[in-house]
Amino acid sequence: MDDQQMRPSDRRGKIELIATKQVGVNGELYKVVDFLNKNLKDHQLMFGLTKKGDKMIISVYEVE
Repeated sequence: MDDQQMRPSDRRGKIELIATKQVGVNGELYKVVDFLNKNLKDHQLMFGLTKKGDKMIISVYEVE
């Protein structure tokens, strides 16, 4: 079944990675990600943050 044939209920919860950005470690970056998630969830956007060594990666997702 391709996307055009899926019922709306079948597509709910789909998450698509839009972009990532690697930055230096910042102990308060999680506050920015939390702020973005709380204020942009109605726009079908979700943000993630991971730490790898001395770098952090912020990810932007579109949620259907």
